[in-house]
Amino acid sequence: MTDPHAIQPSALDQFPDRDPEETAEWQASLDAVTQAAGPHRAAYLMRRTLERAEGNGIALPKLLETDYVNTIPTAAEPAAPGDEPMEARITAWNRWNAAAMVTRGAKHGVGGHIATFASAAWLYETGFNHFFQGKESQDSPGSGDQLYIQGHASPGIYARAFLDGRLTEAHLDNFRQESGGNGLPSYPHPRRLPWLWEFPTVSMGLGPLSAIYQARFNRYLTNRGIKDVGGSHVWAFLGDGEMDEPESTAALALAAREELDNLTFVINCNLQRLDGPVRANFKIVQELEAQFRGAGWNVIKTLWGTAWDELFRLDTTGALVRRLRQVPDAQVQTYQTRDAAYIRQDFFGGDPALVEMAKLLSDDKILECFHLSRGGHEARKVYAAYKAAVEHKGAPTVILAQTVKGHTLGEGFASKNANHQMKKLSVDEFKAMRDRLELPISDSQFVDGVVPYGHPGADAPEVRYLQERRAALGGPAPARRTHPLAPLPAPAEKTFASFDKGSGTQNIATTMAFVRLVKDLVRDKETGKRWVPIVPDEARTFGMESLFPSLGIYSPKGQTYEPVDRDQLMYYKEAKNGQILNEGITEAGSMADFIAASTAYSTHGEAMIPFYIFYSMFGWQRTADQMWQLGDQLGRGFLVGATAGRTTLTGEGLQHADGHSPVIAATNPAALSYDPAFAYEIAVIVKDGLRRMYGEAAPGEDQNVFYYLTVYNEPMPQPAKPAGPGVDEAIIKGLYRFNTAESAGLAPVANAARIQLLGSGTAIHWTLKAQKLLAEEWGVAADVWSATSWTELRRDALDADAALLRGEERVPYVRQALQGAEGPVLAVSDYMRQVPDQIAQWVEQDYSSLGADGFGLSDTRDAARRHFGVDAESIVVAALAQLARRGEVKATAVKEAREKYGL
Repeated sequence: MTDPHAIQPSALDQFPDRDPEETAEWQASLDAVTQAAGPHRAAYLMRRTLERAEGNGIALPKLLETDYVNTIPTAAEPAAPGDEPMEARITAWNRWNAAAMVTRGAKHGVGGHIATFASAAWLYETGFNHFFQGKESQDSPGSGDQLYIQGHASPGIYARAFLDGRLTEAHLDNFRQESGGNGLPSYPHPRRLPWLWEFPTVSMGLGPLSAIYQARFNRYLTNRGIKDVGGSHVWAFLGDGEMDEPESTAALALAAREELDNLTFVINCNLQRLDGPVRANFKIVQELEAQFRGAGWNVIKTLWGTAWDELFRLDTTGALVRRLRQVPDAQVQTYQTRDAAYIRQDFFGGDPALVEMAKLLSDDKILECFHLSRGGHEARKVYAAYKAAVEHKGAPTVILAQTVKGHTLGEGFASKNANHQMKKLSVDEFKAMRDRLELPISDSQFVDGVVPYGHPGADAPEVRYLQERRAALGGPAPARRTHPLAPLPAPAEKTFASFDKGSGTQNIATTMAFVRLVKDLVRDKETGKRWVPIVPDEARTFGMESLFPSLGIYSPKGQTYEPVDRDQLMYYKEAKNGQILNEGITEAGSMADFIAASTAYSTHGEAMIPFYIFYSMFGWQRTADQMWQLGDQLGRGFLVGATAGRTTLTGEGLQHADGHSPVIAATNPAALSYDPAFAYEIAVIVKDGLRRMYGEAAPGEDQNVFYYLTVYNEPMPQPAKPAGPGVDEAIIKGLYRFNTAESAGLAPVANAARIQLLGSGTAIHWTLKAQKLLAEEWGVAADVWSATSWTELRRDALDADAALLRGEERVPYVRQALQGAEGPVLAVSDYMRQVPDQIAQWVEQDYSSLGADGFGLSDTRDAARRHFGVDAESIVVAALAQLARRGEVKATAVKEAREKYGL
């Protein structure tokens, strides 16, 4: 029988031991301490030894978890600068006004959140008073720090902006009431309040992910010589419950790997989610510590306030520390709501050493510790953590700050499971809060039961102090720069015009055409360096390997190895100043890259031109939430859905066959969606995008948009751009006639039935084949139209409808374009019919559509198109059926065509 206490074989047995006797002596010493003083003493000695080893530079694996105590002991805390009593008064005013704003709004039923800021107030106030750099900071002029504010804490940020004079009472009274044009958005929404908010964060998980890639993009800008933003620091404020989101921790390893010491996460560990404890039966702080340490982050725990110092001094046996590690989070929450007798019995009563300790503590002391004293509620503790974070080099830092959700709001709020949903305090609760915060607000100011806002006056010491602190740090924060930049010069016309002549007999996929265009654009002397190519993986799938040696792949380490393909022309070249962001298999990370680059014009005053190319199926379907974030953040750039359509990548099957991305894209007001068929269309669209987003936008045009282009991996002949005026404008508007039956040399007999065929993307090629079959085999004349954007056609039509309701005469462009076109209209795309059907109600002719509805499948392209009924022969049958219903061809023609083509 195996002895469970026997020493088991170790991985270290694989290494030669030059002095086994010495090793045995160390092990024997550990055994002796364990037997004489107990396992806790042995563990303590081992940890002190590891700590000394680390201090001496001895390479050892770090412990993933430490005791449930503050990382920075009280004796090691630096003296906090400034006037702490003054800062306490400022914080009190902000607490009051945050709660008052939400409570006053409750009468309108608009809701709001009170408890989050109440718990996190000192986490923000300490930063605003001493750490967060404004846009005029000497260390980072024009950029400052980037602040990712926790969405539910927004009332506290508004309260501070009210105190410093940036908001008025009227603003606060319009919290969550924006339709009148003078309101405050519920959460950080730059599109709704563009002078204040920089980063949308309330879609949980996207804030931490974006913060990491923002810190990384700051390094990218510096290393590429675009702008030195080495003085900027990224601060992300998160909730412990938010860390359940997979995006919250998706890029922790990236931040550590690239040594992003310009990044700090501040996690408000109030131990509560929206509806209850985060880890009821466990300890979220310990879990997060292990997770971040394992990923390579510097971890600072700020758990207990100074009231606990006395308890830790009394803990001569380590019993208190052991008990703190044992108690699950939900019980800690319960202690905050119970009396001293309960805490004595439940917390102290199970260990003789703790029983003796409790005898030395008054009830008031116990209640102070367990009800109030948390590290996140004390300015000195928070200052020490922040100072340690910004001074730490070589790794990002996470601060795990323990607080009480609903702190200072009274017994009705603090630590209650329902406090996230509690939107108001009663008058009596406000009066108790006033007394608790020692604010000079009289009972007479509560008129008709309405809680007043509090302000000490524009010239009050609190306001002067706040403004002086912000001036010293570079101006107000948060703040977003909205001043216009000088337009970027347009690239040379020949770059775009080279696509007008087509490819002749050479087959070129539109994906390759786009990459070739970008390759020419990045060579532009004026704007080439501002392009930011982003690819999640498989750059070679998109034909981008030719960019590797010329642009380089960004890596803060450069290239520390010899690439296996170094002897090839298009070798894998990494460089510290590399231009390409090749992210690996992470669409979410790539989108976070794109967002950082697309908003550099406001964050750093540097216009960058990102293009992010991806498998179209893994764009909108997988990261549509981030694309909504991109629109909110007023980002600009080009999203490129490659290998687009349901039938062009059919060997990959259902999970890769994209038939619906344009539907999802159409729901995003900031996305201009195009499905170009030909290379020259791509050139026209990109040229227009550069003009609108980065150059001279036309009056009334919103520059804060992004373009979504679908491109295909199907090599086809690229035709020349049709001659004549207005083609470029029509491409941008979304529809133009590519040819007629006559111009295509397919003129059938006189008075032949005629139909209008509308195609987009790769479907244009099946439509052109159908045009020929209709003429040669059925005597039908078909005109072919290229629908470059079904979505833009619909938006124009919706605008026209709205104009009519205002009494303005306006005809939708799609109706104008098709005016006078003979016969019915048949629209075809490689997407579900819902995509072309966007325009149906505005087409005066009889309208029908074909599309690839349902799930994708694996087969050849021809077989897949036959399966979905969108190939040329299927188009012919559908066209004949449409004409037969109108009596313009024989009804028997439809059956004959089905049999002829085997449908």
